[in-house]
Amino acid sequence: MPLFGNTFSPKKTPPRKSASLSNLHTLDRSTRELELGLEYGAPAITIGGQSLKFEEGQWITESGGGGASQRELQRLRKRNLQLEEENNLLRLKIDILLDMLSETTAETHLMEKEMEEVKNQSRRRK
Repeated sequence: MPLFGNTFSPKKTPPRKSASLSNLHTLDRSTRELELGLEYGAPAITIGGQSLKFEEGQWITESGGGGASQRELQRLRKRNLQLEEENNLLRLKIDILLDMLSETTAETHLMEKEMEEVKNQSRRRK
């Protein structure tokens, strides 16, 4: 039994009505599509005075700071990478050709040496 009795029993509060602050629900469908649109475009933000736009999975600066645009820099980096790969392939081919030339030269020297030995042997027999 409680000491002071059960004097505290709050009343249940009535459920609140959800009041939307947006007036978009009052607009018809065509007006909502004009306002919100189905094509939102690429996300864009401005940080530290630079505008960035998200295109093709990468953030690209819209205001090029160094004279060249970000797209041009990306294109040049991609081209540079392609040229480096091509250069590595050509170096590999040169190494292989030099190895083949060395092998052929060694075989030729061996054959010349064998031919001289055969000539010397045939001269000794005569």
